[in-house]
Amino acid sequence: MKSTIRRRALRPALAALSLAFGAALTAPAHAQFAERTIRVSNGVNQDHPVGNGVAKMTACVNQRSGGKMKLQAFWGGALGGDLQATQALRSGTQEMVITSSSPLVGIVPELGVFDLPFLFQNEAEADKVLDGDFGKFISDKMPGANLVNLAWWENGFRNLTNSRRPVGKWEDLQGVKVRVMQNNIFLDTFRTLGANAVPMAFGEVFTALETRAIDGQENPFVTIDTSKFYEVQRFLSVTRHAYTPFMVLYSKPLWDKLSNDERGALSACAIEGRDEQRKVSRALSEKSLASLRSRGMQINEVSQGEYRRMFDKVQGVYEKHQASIGQETITRLKDTLAQVRK
Repeated sequence: MKSTIRRRALRPALAALSLAFGAALTAPAHAQFAERTIRVSNGVNQDHPVGNGVAKMTACVNQRSGGKMKLQAFWGGALGGDLQATQALRSGTQEMVITSSSPLVGIVPELGVFDLPFLFQNEAEADKVLDGDFGKFISDKMPGANLVNLAWWENGFRNLTNSRRPVGKWEDLQGVKVRVMQNNIFLDTFRTLGANAVPMAFGEVFTALETRAIDGQENPFVTIDTSKFYEVQRFLSVTRHAYTPFMVLYSKPLWDKLSNDERGALSACAIEGRDEQRKVSRALSEKSLASLRSRGMQINEVSQGEYRRMFDKVQGVYEKHQASIGQETITRLKDTLAQVRK
């Protein structure tokens, strides 16, 4: 009888001990997280698909850290342009930036590979390359520049608009005055295809199109739609001549100060954000294309045969820039694409 009483008396103590032991087991998952606010710089506005990716990543980081780690996003270049913000990461005075690869070619020349024309034929192909060994190969270059790439997000395919005629083959570009980014590879690409390539800041493009100072420009569908280029352009040719990714970069000096749990959470949550951002980006791209069609733009697809002719035509651009990008990088990407397309 006394034994039974003792066992009953011990039960509350054992239960309390069990709860304490369970708490001890779960505590380290959050114990390795410090209270910190991570600033995230973006050159785009919050209504861009990057905003959806950041929201997803923020919720993920909050959940994994038990609310200790918080992302604070700054939009529209509020913390400086993409290059300026990236330099702040390198010096350890800022934590994160989400930027297109193109502005960073001067820091990591291998990133210029993504500016080469007609690399990818579709989004699925780009995903396999970026999320696989080649994407890791490029990401592994970043720590040498004091940067850590957490994930590849999507900037998207660029397509051509103009006010003169549909472009279905490279010969249709002869003499067409096209605004391009202030980027040597883009300039060389369009000049090789026969266009009169004009480097110009984006803010000047609409007026230049309206006044016919230029005939055309090239951008993703979403940018063409939201910039209302349909008001001053008649033809939209689905050329898919370039695909550039966004990079989710972290400052290596600050990354090195994080715990393994903090690094793991940021890496995993950047992937969750990537999946959401790509999904929203592609849905919005299709919506924008439908919108442009409904607004009267004449849309034509470049055939596979003509796409191949364009690709063959610009091989000199690959040769011209292989020294700055690196022959190994270009060869690796070509070999990877050959495997993906089997």
